[in-house]
Amino acid sequence: MPIVTFIMIDGLRPEAVTPEHCPALSGVMTRGASTLRASSVLPSITLPCHMSIFHSVPPVRHGVTTNTWSPMARPLPGLVDVAKASGKRCAFIYNWEPLRNVSQPGSLWFAHFRDTAEDQDGDVGVAAEAARAISSDRLDFVFIYFGTVDTAGHAYGWMSHDYLAQAAFVDRLLKTVLDALPTDSLTLIHSDHGGHDRNHGTDLAEDMTIPWVIAGPGIRQGYTLTGPVSLLDTAPTLARLLGLSPHHAWEGRCVEEAFEA
Repeated sequence: MPIVTFIMIDGLRPEAVTPEHCPALSGVMTRGASTLRASSVLPSITLPCHMSIFHSVPPVRHGVTTNTWSPMARPLPGLVDVAKASGKRCAFIYNWEPLRNVSQPGSLWFAHFRDTAEDQDGDVGVAAEAARAISSDRLDFVFIYFGTVDTAGHAYGWMSHDYLAQAAFVDRLLKTVLDALPTDSLTLIHSDHGGHDRNHGTDLAEDMTIPWVIAGPGIRQGYTLTGPVSLLDTAPTLARLLGLSPHHAWEGRCVEEAFEA
């Protein structure tokens, strides 16, 4: 099966995804199916969002409501745990340490972490290691996390000049990763939340609305999704790309509209 890649650009607002600022991501949109109106979860904060992304349940179910992780009162397997149980080789390449808790110990075949999400060039190493792993390792699923756009939002304000400059910088790193992917790869790219002023976490549309882009063989090309898409839908959609059945407790759904008939 082709490699499945899930790329997270933390804090990227849909308004930043333009050919001017994000030509690489805009190019993926023209080759795939996308929406600039996907929904985050409340609270729209990084760790709660990622727990929802990988476990396909809202924070009220998994119980992580801040960026401090706590064990689930009623545990359920996430995407990586399901993939591991089916013999898939999964990798995480990231630069924000709490994300290590979104899968169970023993579920990853490879992990690469450096604490650089607060550095302006902190995503450079993420892109380089992702390109290396994609080219050299026999992987089924790779999660790649870019953290510095969110950092720029907190430092300068969402949609400010410096925020948009950081989004453009990370988009160039995204191209490095995309160029390393085999032609038959399947790729999902989205954000976890947006932001307003220098913060996020509320139910404001600026915080809750995100871009969601998928491309590869079997995916509609140049297609704008018309139905609702939520972070909860990511794990079931990735499961389909990996040839897996979603766990029965997941509450999201596969975004079938993105697939060719």
